[in-house]
Amino acid sequence: MAYDFETVIDRTGTGAAKWEEMREANPDVPPGISPFSVADLDLAIAPEIIDGLREHLRTAVLGYTIATDDYWDAVTGWFQRRHGWTVDREQISLAPGIVPAFFTAIRAFTEQGDGVIVQTPAYYPFYRGILSNGRTVVGNPLVLRDGRWRLDLDDLEAKAKDPRNKVLLFCSPHNPTGRVWERDELEAVARIALENDLIVVSDEIHFDLVLPGSTHTVFSTLSPEIASRTVVCTAPSKTFNLAGMQTSNIVITDPVLRETYNDERTRTGFFTLNALGFEACRLAYTEAEPWLEHLIELVASNHALVKRFFAERMPEVTVFDLEGTYLQWMDFRAFGHDAEELKRINEQEAHVFFDEGAIFGPEGEGFERMNLAAPQHAITAALERLAAAYGR
Repeated sequence: MAYDFETVIDRTGTGAAKWEEMREANPDVPPGISPFSVADLDLAIAPEIIDGLREHLRTAVLGYTIATDDYWDAVTGWFQRRHGWTVDREQISLAPGIVPAFFTAIRAFTEQGDGVIVQTPAYYPFYRGILSNGRTVVGNPLVLRDGRWRLDLDDLEAKAKDPRNKVLLFCSPHNPTGRVWERDELEAVARIALENDLIVVSDEIHFDLVLPGSTHTVFSTLSPEIASRTVVCTAPSKTFNLAGMQTSNIVITDPVLRETYNDERTRTGFFTLNALGFEACRLAYTEAEPWLEHLIELVASNHALVKRFFAERMPEVTVFDLEGTYLQWMDFRAFGHDAEELKRINEQEAHVFFDEGAIFGPEGEGFERMNLAAPQHAITAALERLAAAYGR
């Protein structure tokens, strides 16, 4: 089947979050400009999903809907086929998104004032999930060594030893740096967690989006011991651009851990997912795998384009190797601008809208995150505007 990765889906006026934020940041942005910020795609959704939903809607009744055998088979089959991960359906807790899931997990496994460890710079809702629930952010800053972001395991171990720190909120693959953690790195994290009774909440929403040359390991597959202390958060949302379907599958192997999580989820009033979310997820996992392979090829090609462009035209910018996700992390600090000035140049002069690095925490200041899941011609045009603006 032929897939359309060339058409920019203009979402102006549709309520799309990042398009509305772009217009708020610069009401005078010219026509034809698309943002590269929030992590969803401005690409046509896999036709297998759209056509399947059309057919489904011909007879569907959109009332209260629960997961069917076909849904569970699709999810567990995807885990097995793509990740070699055997999961029983009873080990899966449904959630209306990974952000609500880790908010729930933080409340379930910690008390007011407890510490939650995060690797920084960190996905910005991590901070909100910790602070809004009255917990304490315990930063474990990543270390940039030989041009690659690495875990500071000594610092992690020191912070894990503090009995006030109860949970490690882990991001794998890592957002925003794009690292896919290697198995020996994950095993070191697992050892620290086990030795210090940490519960690991592993956000693996990008685990399907791994570029050639890297291999993702699901955290709970490292050993039965670490699986018994791990909550793995998965969803089809980043993989297939289904975030608005609010459908996530949270895998908790240990029955006691799962009951604790589910009890807290019940206190939120959760009952079930939306009716179309179930079907969209099922279609994605059973029909749309070829589309995903083409998307990964596009992201890899866009990454190579961005690296080449900055090396030739704006060598002050460091573009980090992208191993997973479709989110390019870049270092603009050589220009000497503070965060506000970088944002002003990008948005007001170049009409390029990134996720500014400062939102990922103090360690992100001076960096930019660019969404590469976009048509290549749109990325090329944005890079040309950047070069012209910084050239001035």
